Formats: sequence, structure tokens, C-alpha cells
Amino acid sequence: MNRLPLPEAVIFDLDGTLFRTETLLETVHRRVFETLRHERLYLKETPPIEKLLGSLGMLLEDIWKRVMPDGSPEAHARANELLLQYEIEELTLGRGSLYPGVKETLNALRGRGIRLFIASNGLEPYVKGVPEVKGIAGLFEGTYSAGEFGTASKVDLVRRLLDTFEVKSAWMVGDRSSDVEAGKKNGLAVVGCDYAGFRREGELDGSDAVIRAFPELLECLPEA
Repeated sequence: MNRLPLPEAVIFDLDGTLFRTETLLETVHRRVFETLRHERLYLKETPPIEKLLGSLGMLLEDIWKRVMPDGSPEAHARANELLLQYEIEELTLGRGSLYPGVKETLNALRGRGIRLFIASNGLEPYVKGVPEVKGIAGLFEGTYSAGEFGTASKVDLVRRLLDTFEVKSAWMVGDRSSDVEAGKKNGLAVVGCDYAGFRREGELDGSDAVIRAFPELLECLPEA
């Protein structure tokens, strides 16, 4: 495992990094398309969930263009509303889980004096709701989402976070090419997460280190 210089902060993606999104989305995905058909906004069969999982990390408007390319703008807009509504409902019911070792690893990072943040291209209530429901919200100094700030890319979202919290050195930790790009274009070290199972080939190219389980992140730290 590559050891990286000790950072002042670590910025995490949410889906596929901290949160096992498929444990929530399998139900949500089905419900979204059942409702779209019921409302006669999209009458074709439900697209494979792999299309949705493979699009995570993209901005929502781009996700629906990929998952439902033949859907109308009205269907895409309604899918956004339903996705958020059903995600929050299912989270509240206890569906969805963190990856093994997330809480323990985050606590260990805090124990080294490292500041923790989340930066996600998702909608604000979801991005803030997952850590809250799963009992890790208090470990993060800031939780930033594209939904809250209307940023055009993850590069912009991370830059805004770095500036606001006056972070001078950080790692960007995530599972998608958008995370690698956000880290590299902001001068950060990047740790790629290769355990979600729905990334595309070459997605983590350019990462400074790649981990295959969340607790391996601690092996990237310089020895205490």
C-alpha cells in the first residue's frame, strides 16, 4: 500500500465509498419506475439497476439521460423527485448500510487529528440524511452536495469546500473518475476505492493509492 503524506483533512465521496448504495437503491429504483408507469410518464420496462449504479457520481440530470435516454424532460424531473422521496423513506425505515469498518476507520482518522468532510454530487437531503441516519454525521466538519450548491462539477464542489474551511492539504477518497478529477484538479492526493463493484474500467486511473476495503485507508497514512 502506498503511504501518503499526512493530510490536514480527508474528503469523502458518499455513494460507493462510505455507503453501500445498492443496499438502498434496489428498492428505490423499482419504486421510482413503478410510479412513473402509474403516472404514465414512462411506460417502458424498468431499466436494469446496473445502469443506475453505474451512473452514480454523475450529476442527477446526467444520470437520467443515461438511465432513461428515451424519457421526456417531465419524466426525468419527476424521477428526481421520486428518487429523493423514496431514498429518504427507505433510509428512515432502516434500509441501506455503510461499508464494513467505516465508523471505526473514521474514528481512527479523527484520533490522528485529521478533519473529515463529505463531498457528493447527490441531492442535499440525501447526502446529509445518510450520515445522520447511520450515526456518523457528527464525525464530519462539513457535508457538501451539488444539490445544495448547484455546482457544475465535483471539481467546483471540492474547491468550494477547501476554500470555505481553509483546508491546505487533503486527500480525496472516492470510487469514481469524478472523484479522481476533483482531487487532481484541486492539487490533492487521491485514494481510489475499488470495492463497490459498479465502477467502469480505468475509472480509478490516476489515483495515488487504491484500497479494496475501507479500513485499508489507514494503511495509506504515514506511520505514527
